[in-house]
Amino acid sequence: MNLSAQNIRNVAVVGHSGEGKTTLVEAMLYNAGVIERMGKIENGTTVSDFDEQEIARKTSISLSLAYFQWNDAKINLIDVPGFYDFEGEFSSAMRAAGSALIVAGANGAVTVGAEKAIGFCLKAKQPSVIFINGMDKENADYRGTVRALQDQYKGKIAPVQIPIMEGNKMKGYINVIDGKAYLFGAKGPEEAPVPAEYADELKEMQGVLQEAAAENDEELLEKYFEEGELSAEDTVLGLRKGIQSIGVIPVMAGSALLNKGVINLMNEMVEYLPQAAERAGLAATDPATGSPLTVNCDEAAPFAAQVFKTAVDNFVGKLNYLRVCRGTLKTGTDAFNPNTGTTERINSLYVVRGKKLEPVTSLCAGDLGAVAKLADTGTGDTLCDPAHPVQFEAIHFPEPVLSMAVSATVRGTEDKVFGGLARLAEEDKSFRIRKNTETGETLACGQGEIQLEIIKRKLKTKFGADAEFTTPTVAYRESILSKSEAEGKHKKQSGGAGQFGVVNIRFEPGAEDGIFEFVDATVGGSVPKNFIPAVEKGLREAIQKGVLAGYPMVNLKATLFDGKSHPVDSKEVAFVSAARLAYEDGIPRAKPILLEPISAMKITVPEQYVGDIMGDLNKRRGRIIGMDTVDGLQVITAEAPEGELLTYATSLRSITQGRGSFTQEFVRYEQAPESVLQSLNK
Repeated sequence: MNLSAQNIRNVAVVGHSGEGKTTLVEAMLYNAGVIERMGKIENGTTVSDFDEQEIARKTSISLSLAYFQWNDAKINLIDVPGFYDFEGEFSSAMRAAGSALIVAGANGAVTVGAEKAIGFCLKAKQPSVIFINGMDKENADYRGTVRALQDQYKGKIAPVQIPIMEGNKMKGYINVIDGKAYLFGAKGPEEAPVPAEYADELKEMQGVLQEAAAENDEELLEKYFEEGELSAEDTVLGLRKGIQSIGVIPVMAGSALLNKGVINLMNEMVEYLPQAAERAGLAATDPATGSPLTVNCDEAAPFAAQVFKTAVDNFVGKLNYLRVCRGTLKTGTDAFNPNTGTTERINSLYVVRGKKLEPVTSLCAGDLGAVAKLADTGTGDTLCDPAHPVQFEAIHFPEPVLSMAVSATVRGTEDKVFGGLARLAEEDKSFRIRKNTETGETLACGQGEIQLEIIKRKLKTKFGADAEFTTPTVAYRESILSKSEAEGKHKKQSGGAGQFGVVNIRFEPGAEDGIFEFVDATVGGSVPKNFIPAVEKGLREAIQKGVLAGYPMVNLKATLFDGKSHPVDSKEVAFVSAARLAYEDGIPRAKPILLEPISAMKITVPEQYVGDIMGDLNKRRGRIIGMDTVDGLQVITAEAPEGELLTYATSLRSITQGRGSFTQEFVRYEQAPESVLQSLNK
């Protein structure tokens, strides 16, 4: 077909895990004739779940693209994982999409995944439509689900169909706009008379829908007041405007598994969801001046695109998924990357359907596709016409909330392990590798245990590297509370020249820099000046290991006030050793204590979970500092020991059913209770 931004729809398929998003994508591809039969998740035969881990786990873990043509439009679907650990994929998908298809279960409530997706769309002004799935199930509750949505999102929810039920099963639907009924037939929906028992409900729903449509356009509102009703065409016009302005979220229903109601959904997606050309301009900057710009979807303008996902493909190599935001991207041309300052040659372009890459010579404004084998381009980067550079706003990914220490299972394979993890971090920007300079450990940081487990398995299957993920070491410290004096004496005589050095050192808290302060208070040359640096060196080496649990010593002031030397046997090494001996003798008598790192936290949860959160924090020795209300949610400010927060992300998710989020950052060290020291020394 002759593609343009006017006949492209880019739709992210989002919602709670297990609600049937991948099956719905499969049904749409089948209806469009691009696959011969619907694949099944349990058999690992779906188009969009093709990764080995997805097939094994029977759930989506990475976003995937699949396109089809329907009613003279090209629809690019982005199938997005619904599990909490893969929120980074949601961030990528929503940057690429112009609208969202939110899949919700017919369970009479608003699931967490649907709630998050709707909340994002409302805040980001992303047009959306809701498909209530699972209408084939025994306890399907369409009306209860719609009521729950309407109660939570007052004035936004607009059901555009009424399911026709037989027992507990949906056998057809009534299109509220045109007032026609359709029954599910072997070859798709078949028009039928509206059942008499639905006549009153249809009339009521038409009034609600026409009123919602009228509220989104002044002319339609005036017409509605004058005539008391709107035509089907005017209702569609008003709803389209309402969808684009986020004033209306239409609702439909069906069964993806049985492919019922899906053709109607496809029709309505083309009818209601915005064209790629209608997407609001994207925020960008001029790389040369830093001045803000707005990039509109203009096919005649110079080319500009943004990479929203990077994948490491075993056959193609690195694959960058991108959205062409303006102009046309063609093979054989050069593209400037302002993020890296490099120019890339576009040698191969593809449109994507699951793991299938179909070569094309160009991608027009508004379209989604992929580019292979770019050397210096990654997720979030801009590619643009070198003569007309722009740089798009970065994609914002969730910060990691769970960290694990990484080590190579097989000695000597460290480069393979950490090189593979770096490549996987290119694929998933919500996963990061960092070095903890305090403990020396390399940390794998992500959104949850499932994500990190999948990273570990991908490391094995894609790069042939085995890694161990373990609980990270907490960077405890040691210090002292009182003063003590100690003598360190090193004397060694064996045949030839000997070693001799004696130091007297006073240890006390209160280092000027908060770590270590050395003071030379000797008089009369008791310790020769040339050996003073050796004493300091010995102490600085010694404080790397405390006397309680082997953690570094901090806030220690050491004053050298006396000592002895020998004109022949005194050497630097003797005074280094003497200083260590004084440390080992004096510190245990200066009331040594263990210090634990304290983190400041901001925990954002719905109000109904505040009590449980506070109770949980109390068990973790946390302190509540304050509480505020932001956008209808409770933001709890607290402090807690870092050692009690290693698995907090998992606990918070469990307590709030995935509705809670938090941030934490180190603020200071505090004395740890005796129980912590005992647990470390077990």
